[in-house]
Amino acid sequence: MTVAATDWTYPTITDEHVASYQKSGFLVIPNALSPGEVDELRQDAVDLCRGQWGEVRNLPDFDDDETDDELLQKVLCIHMVHKISPIQHRYLAQRTMVDVLTKIIGPNVKCMQSMYFVKSAGRPGQAWHQDEIYIPTRDRSLTGGWIALDDATTENGCLWVIPSSHAPGILYPQKDHEDLRFDGAQESFQFPYSDDDAIPVEVEAGSLVFFNGYLLHRSLPNHAPYGFRRVLVNHYMSAESLLPWRVPEGVGAARADFRDIVMIAGEDPYAWKGIEDSSRPGVRGVGEHHGKEVTSDQ
Repeated sequence: MTVAATDWTYPTITDEHVASYQKSGFLVIPNALSPGEVDELRQDAVDLCRGQWGEVRNLPDFDDDETDDELLQKVLCIHMVHKISPIQHRYLAQRTMVDVLTKIIGPNVKCMQSMYFVKSAGRPGQAWHQDEIYIPTRDRSLTGGWIALDDATTENGCLWVIPSSHAPGILYPQKDHEDLRFDGAQESFQFPYSDDDAIPVEVEAGSLVFFNGYLLHRSLPNHAPYGFRRVLVNHYMSAESLLPWRVPEGVGAARADFRDIVMIAGEDPYAWKGIEDSSRPGVRGVGEHHGKEVTSDQ
């Protein structure tokens, strides 16, 4: 029987959690979502693909008689799902998500991106990278909030991280690669770590994983014989920081501030600028990455 969110005992976030995140650059919170919340988010991917919430750019063609699983196997990731689905929008500020973010970032937190990864069996992973390269902040506060909607294992392509690799505060260079284990996005290199320093982040469905924007992380392909490794990944930052994600012509990076955001906690000190509605949901191809294919004019 599905457990309603109101009957679920949510975890308590402590100072020890915060200290662990600050030291290692990532944090796992098990049982952060109820089974009912997980089921709702799983179903919403199907609804998004079937057009229930409106247009999603670059969706593959679907046959009317395809099952839900057959439909999902055609999609790797949908970006900016909160821009169209009221369910995805609501989960930007899921209870445990907000509890953790306000403790590791501060009282005022905004979100600028959501990505729903389906990653069916046989789909590739992503090479080593740092999210802050793709979504720059002015204060290094970028934080990924990763919601596991299936058990994530080494077999089906869980997250791998290099603990404490965020600590130097360095953005490492990137280059193209030809490694078929990964999609076509560039990989980071020239960092002082090896694959032996990495650890797998295996978690159960309903867990949250938080990771710093400077943390080196990757995922390997889904080698399971069938099934999915579904996750919802949202990106957050301090509301005090400007967000030079898109730099309009004639505006320097020091003043650029992407304003297609959602406040999920506290107050927006730049509320006087207003909120934009410029991003649109779209399917990401296997050669694309954060912010690269779903641009502000889509």
